[in-house]
Amino acid sequence: MNFKPLEHLLALADTGSFSRAAEQCFLTQSALSRSIQNLEQELGGQLLDRIGKRNELTPLGREVVARARRIVLEASELRRSAERLQGGGGSIRVGLGSGPGALLTTPLLCHAAEQHPDLRLSITRGPTELQLLQLRARQLDALVVDARRVAPAPDLQIDPLGDQPAGFVCRAGHPLLQLRRVGLEQLLRYPVASTPLSDEVARLLVEQYGPAADPQLMVSLQGEEVDSLIATVERSQAVYLGILAAARDGLAAGRLVELKLQPALRAQARFAYITLQGRTEAPAMSWFRRFVRETLRD
Repeated sequence: MNFKPLEHLLALADTGSFSRAAEQCFLTQSALSRSIQNLEQELGGQLLDRIGKRNELTPLGREVVARARRIVLEASELRRSAERLQGGGGSIRVGLGSGPGALLTTPLLCHAAEQHPDLRLSITRGPTELQLLQLRARQLDALVVDARRVAPAPDLQIDPLGDQPAGFVCRAGHPLLQLRRVGLEQLLRYPVASTPLSDEVARLLVEQYGPAADPQLMVSLQGEEVDSLIATVERSQAVYLGILAAARDGLAAGRLVELKLQPALRAQARFAYITLQGRTEAPAMSWFRRFVRETLRD
């Protein structure tokens, strides 16, 4: 299956320049020009109007480009499916949001090493917005992220994974633990550490505690890596705001303590498993999906 001429046309349409398109396709300009001319002969019509130094798509060219995008994408998916089915253990590339990453990364790596030694597993951590771009660019096979940070879209398959209770956590011996009652005023005497929070959670915090609880005002230490936030809380006077399960080791060992704010926090994190609609799923993804559900449930 030779879709190279279509790929060359797409590069030309995207760059608007024979020189830039040739560089993108690792061709000489003359080779790219011949490829486009051969495609025009095969289709029986002109695809480009060459006006001076500018290249504009003809009506036929615009139609071919629109169809070529779908054809090239489907061909890429077909090749990927064949590689997966013939490649033994196969490979999967997954993106984990801040909360899911803290809960899943180490257990997932251990499980893959012990139960799927032939599998090539790649885990990406980072902002949800960036991971959505990577998913849509076919650089990732699936995401496990905070569902509230993902806007519904026709190209996304969003499968809920349940809610995770959230709360405030501080180190054992923190001065706040000596108070009979801890409200927002007392909490804000210390740094608050959290991952970026969704607008929905921000509204809930403001409704429950007032304008000072707006994360843009309240959170002074922000990062995508929950593990680093938890480590900071263990070593300082900072207070962690986020899913309690991420701090479970420290809580179980007594290094950390859940801080009971008044009134009690009602927020929860809502995780989701996200893939692209209609995309072929690697066989290994079935156990990954199952592993994620079971681990988060436990």
